[in-house]
Formats: sequence, C-alpha cells, structure tokens
Amino acid sequence: VQLQASGGGLVQTGGSLRLSCEASGRTFSTYAMGWFRQAPGKEREFVAVINYIGSRTYYADSVKGRFTISRDNGKNTVYLEMNSLKVEDTAVYYCAADRTYGRSRSPSDYDDWGQGTLVTVSS
Repeated sequence: VQLQASGGGLVQTGGSLRLSCEASGRTFSTYAMGWFRQAPGKEREFVAVINYIGSRTYYADSVKGRFTISRDNGKNTVYLEMNSLKVEDTAVYYCAADRTYGRSRSPSDYDDWGQGTLVTVSS
C-alpha cells in the first residue's frame, strides 16, 4: 500500500494539529496503522497504533491523553489528532501500515511507510 501523509506545520506550544495519512489500494481496511516520529538526531519512535477496524488504539506514554489516532476505512485514511502540543513533539511524523501484528510498537514490524510530514512546535 502507498501512503501519503499530510497536515504538518508550525504551531505554538499548547496548540493543535491534525495529521492525515491517505492510503492507496483496496486492502487498507485489513492493515493496522501506526504513527511514528523522528526528531533530529534521534531514532524513530512509536507514537500510536490503531487496529484494522479502529476498535483498539495504543499510545506511547509521552502522548497519551493528548493525541488521538483514528481511521476512516471508507476514505482509506488514518488520522492523528494532536492537542496540547509541546516543544518536544517537534519531529517528522510518519504513518505506516502493518499487515501482520496488529498493534506493534516496533518500526521493523511495519511493511509500508509514508514520506513523513514535519511538525514544529515553537515556544
């Protein structure tokens, strides 16, 4: 599946952004979808994952209560609603598709990746 992430930008501390990731192909509804992020000089880290039908979600502790992952299988799109943004949320955000595991936090378990969208949070 091909993935196209969008919605990044510059926002002040405490602000909000919604990221979108649109997938091509007919099998989107069979994949778990994850969001990851990578800050400069750091490794890619897990943010959130949603199962294939959207009934289960899991979050990194650092974003729990502030970020919400959701999906619309009719639109082949997964979203990441980000509220109460902090400077430390600044990173390139990537969406990814997982055909196998369902709720993995490991980047190596994901099969397809979007190109990334930059989120910058200023103080």
